[in-house]
Amino acid sequence: MTIISLPGSSGYLDASNNRKVSYFSNPYVLGLTFVAGIGGLLFGYDTGVISGALLYIKDDFPEVNQSSFLQETIVSMALVGAMIGAAAGGWINDYFGRKKATLSADVVFLLGSVVMAAAPDPYILILGRLLVGLGVGVASVTAPIYIAEASPSEIRGGLVSTNVLMITGGQFLSYLVNLAFTEIPGTWRWMLGVAGVPAAIQFVLMLFLPESPRWLYMKKDKSEAATVLAKIYDPYRLEEEIDQLATALEEERLRRQAVSYLDVFRKKEIRLAFFAGAGLQAFQQFTGINTVMYYSPTIVQMAGFKSNQLALLLSLIVALMNAMGTVVGIYLIDHFGRKKLALTSLSGVIVSLILLAVAFILQSSTSGNVGAYGWIAVIGLALYIAFFAPGMGPVPWTVNSEIYPESYRGMCGGMSATVNWISNLIVAQSFLSLAEAVGTGVTFLILAGIAVMAFVFVAVFVPETKGLSFEEMEKIWKEKAWGNGSGKEPLLESRS
Repeated sequence: MTIISLPGSSGYLDASNNRKVSYFSNPYVLGLTFVAGIGGLLFGYDTGVISGALLYIKDDFPEVNQSSFLQETIVSMALVGAMIGAAAGGWINDYFGRKKATLSADVVFLLGSVVMAAAPDPYILILGRLLVGLGVGVASVTAPIYIAEASPSEIRGGLVSTNVLMITGGQFLSYLVNLAFTEIPGTWRWMLGVAGVPAAIQFVLMLFLPESPRWLYMKKDKSEAATVLAKIYDPYRLEEEIDQLATALEEERLRRQAVSYLDVFRKKEIRLAFFAGAGLQAFQQFTGINTVMYYSPTIVQMAGFKSNQLALLLSLIVALMNAMGTVVGIYLIDHFGRKKLALTSLSGVIVSLILLAVAFILQSSTSGNVGAYGWIAVIGLALYIAFFAPGMGPVPWTVNSEIYPESYRGMCGGMSATVNWISNLIVAQSFLSLAEAVGTGVTFLILAGIAVMAFVFVAVFVPETKGLSFEEMEKIWKEKAWGNGSGKEPLLESRS
C-alpha cells in the first residue's frame, strides 16, 4: 500500500483506494467531539441565560433593579469563577487527564445550578454564579484540548470549532428557555436551574468515553492509547500516528524537567506562542462578543424596544445567527485557514460596531421611541454576529488547542483561557457603567477601535496553522524564535 502526503496538511491519502479523511468519516470521533462539546454547551448556556434572567431578577429583587453594579456583579461573578477554573483547569488537565477534568467540571456546574435556582437573595445567587463559573472555566480549557488530541489534523479545526458551535448553540438554547419561562412563576429560577441538566448528561456519557489518546501515551499507558487511536484512525494511518507520538515522547524524555509557569515567559518559542494565543483570546472578548450575548436584551431595550418579551425575541434571532455563523466557520476554518478567517471576521466586526455606534448616537438625540435608529441598532447587532461568529468565535479556541508543545499544552491552554475570562470579566463588569458614563454609542466606538487593534495583531503575530501537526507547529515557533539559521525547514512559508 502506497502512502503519500496530502499537500498543505499533515494528513495522508491511501493511493490504493483514494481515501481521504473528512468531517463525517468517523462516527466515533464525532461522538467524542459531541460529548466533550457539551462543556461548550454549558459555557454558552450560562453566558446567554443570564441576559434574559437578569430582566426578571430585577423584578424580584429591588436592590438589583436599583444598582447597575449589582447587575454587573451577578453577570460577572460567573466570570470570576471561570478565571479561577480556567487557571486550575490547565493543571488538572496535565496531571489528572482530560476525562477527569471534564467530570469534575460537571459536578461543580451542577452544584452551582442548584444553588442559583434556590437562591433566597442576590448574594446567594452570586455564590451560585461563582460555582457555575468554576465549572465553565475548567470545561473551557478541557473541551478544545480533548477534541484536538482525538482529531486527525486535516479536520482538527472543524472538530474543535464544533465545540464553539456548542457554545453558540447553548446561547441559542438559553434564549429559547428564557422565552419558554417568561409566563411561569419563578421565571429566572427555572432559567438558571435548567443549566444543570446538560452537565448531568455529560457526566454520565463521559464515564463511557476514553481518556485523550495523546495524554494516555505521553503520561500513562501506551497500549491503552493505541487501542483508542485504533478507533480514530484507519490502519494505514495508525502506525504513522503512533510513530509521531513515540518521537514526541522521546523528545520529552531528552528534555525532561519540571515544567513551570515561568518557563512560558523564559523560553522564547513558548513565549511567542503564548503571546499569540493569549492575544487572540483577549481580543475575542475586547471586541465585544459577550457584551452582545450578556446584554443583548438590555441593548435592544436601550434601542427603544421596551417589552421584555420582544427584547428576548429579537435577542433570540441574534443568538440563532450566532449559531448559524459558527456552522459556516466549521467549514471555512479548515478550507480558508485560521488567519484569513480571523482577519475577514474582524473587518466585518469593525464596520458593524461603527454602525451600532452611529445608531445609538443618533437615537440618543431623539425622544427615545424605536424609530428607524432603533431598527438600525438591531441590524447592527445582527451584522456584528454574522461577521464575528464564523471567525473570531472559533479561531482563538482552535489556534490555542494547536500551537503549544505537549508538555505545555494544558498549562498554556489554561493560562490563555484565563486571559479570555479576565477580559470577559472586564467587559461584562464595565459595559453598563461605561454606557451610562459616556453613552452607548461612544462605548461601541471604543469597541470598534479595539477591533482595529485586533486586526493588526492577527496580521502581525498569528501564524497560519491549518493542516499542521503538533510537531510541525512546534518547529514553526522555534524558527520564529531563533530564525532560519537553526537548520529547521521553513514550514510556515512552505505550508502557508
